[in-house]
Amino acid sequence: MAGRYDSNPFDEEQVNPFSNSGGVAPATNSRPAPLNPERAGYNYGFGQTVDIPLDASTDVKKKERELQAKEAELRKREQEVRRKEEAISRAGIVIEEKNWPPFFPIIHHDIANEIPVHLQRLQYVAFFSLLGLVLCLTWNVVAVTAAWIKGEGVKIWFLAIIYFIAGVPGAYVLWYKPLYRAFRTDSAIKFGWFFLFYLLHLGFCILAAVCPSYSFQRKIPDGNSVSHRCDW
Repeated sequence: MAGRYDSNPFDEEQVNPFSNSGGVAPATNSRPAPLNPERAGYNYGFGQTVDIPLDASTDVKKKERELQAKEAELRKREQEVRRKEEAISRAGIVIEEKNWPPFFPIIHHDIANEIPVHLQRLQYVAFFSLLGLVLCLTWNVVAVTAAWIKGEGVKIWFLAIIYFIAGVPGAYVLWYKPLYRAFRTDSAIKFGWFFLFYLLHLGFCILAAVCPSYSFQRKIPDGNSVSHRCDW
């Protein structure tokens, strides 16, 4: 009969891991060593460094220097333009932007913004008079061209062309622009200039419309007189 205090064959043997006695080797941990912690990235690689070749970095620096040189040149030009504008403004010179006619601007014209309200009606009347003159001279060229085709002399056609070329800019410079500036600046000299040349131009237009005829006599060597009649 087994003893009361016999050892249980199914009990596990307790071994002291810190003791080398008994001839039993200490137990070793079979789990692998943990890895070093790393930051979790959520930018899908956008923050990663990229190796750029030295040639590419040199090109970037070269382009950057070129851009800086262009920027400095533009800044210098801007300062030069600003200095010229300030000098012009100090001298009292007004730069007028050409805005009429809209399809091909050749003159500056802005009655609504530059002429006082109580004078705008008179300025518009003068403006329509100028346009009427342009229309009449254009029609004169057409009519004279038709007459030339039907057998009239070429002399009247050349006169019509000369009148158109000289009449339109002449009317603008001699009486329309002085009136525009007179209303704009209230200048008595400009008003006088306008009245003088406008009356002269009006008298010439009346004379050309009436087309008076005159006659004169010219003596020939035999003592007889010959009458010549000249028509406009």
